[in-house]
Amino acid sequence: MNSLPLGSSIGILGGGQLGRMLSVAAARLGYKTHIFEPSAHPPAAEVAHAVTTAGYDDIAALQAFAASVDVITYEFENIPTAALDALEALRPIRPNRRALAISQDRILEKDFLTSLGLTCAPYAAVQSLPDLEAAIATIGTPAILKTTRLGYDGKGQARIKTAEDAAEAHASMKGAASVLEGFISFSHEVSVIAARGLDGSVACYDPGENVHKDGILHTTTLPAKLSPSLRSDAILLAARILNALDYVGVMGVELFVTPQGLIVNEIAPRVHNSGHWTQNGCAVDQFEQHIRAVAGLPLGDGARHSDVVMENLIGDDIARLPQILRENDCAVHLYGKAEARAGRKMGHVNRVIRKG
Repeated sequence: MNSLPLGSSIGILGGGQLGRMLSVAAARLGYKTHIFEPSAHPPAAEVAHAVTTAGYDDIAALQAFAASVDVITYEFENIPTAALDALEALRPIRPNRRALAISQDRILEKDFLTSLGLTCAPYAAVQSLPDLEAAIATIGTPAILKTTRLGYDGKGQARIKTAEDAAEAHASMKGAASVLEGFISFSHEVSVIAARGLDGSVACYDPGENVHKDGILHTTTLPAKLSPSLRSDAILLAARILNALDYVGVMGVELFVTPQGLIVNEIAPRVHNSGHWTQNGCAVDQFEQHIRAVAGLPLGDGARHSDVVMENLIGDDIARLPQILRENDCAVHLYGKAEARAGRKMGHVNRVIRKG
């Protein structure tokens, strides 16, 4: 393996909380990080070695950023193609461009997953109102219409209870290409945080059980309610996706648990909110694992030493901080955001339940 020498610089596209925690992990392993972020004073800037504040359309800034680092990774998916072209001409991007392109488009993502023999919710591409009406006739209702690109945390979505809701749902997409997904009868959602190294080795964390509020992840609980066979299926499924993409780095794979087995909801080619529990439940957390992978180091052991409940602190939840800090076996991780707004992730808490 050709690992990065100690003291090398890892470029991170995006300066949010994920970039912040990646920077901390990199520093523990002896690496510097350089953040590229359009907005001023991002959370990651407080802990990174260097920060470039520029837009993704600033090719000169992108080229200077790439020239200053040894490898490039990212904390979010929606990076313009032209920016990636400029960067990849100078430095390797890990995870690779194919993984990024697939995750940026819900249709490409579902086509890719089903090509591997995995099961997704019924879906159909929608470009027009007649497309939507035809998709509803085939898939049925209830269903959900989503933009194919840029949606996250419940944004860019419209629920369709009956066929009469089609026109209003289509109008809410504001002309954006979209996909209709049929509703799935599932008992709960789980996610697998999985990593693949530069040498092709794979390490997966235990599946966590997710609960959402208003379209945003609220809690992830370990262990998830899963039979031993479904737990194995979830881990093997994630590994199959990583290997098919020749992936390098950490990926989040969200799954619905149904009586018929596991259905893939979506993949995220980066460290993931539902993997924050690893910071206090494992010796090597997801952020260190990602840095190890993109730097060409051996992957760490993903074994869980404790049960954990991770809770996101969203908006005014931060007002509960004094009370939370008094709890036993409770680790607080704040993101350095000064202003609490509705729906804004301010931090998270890992409540640890020691084994034995």
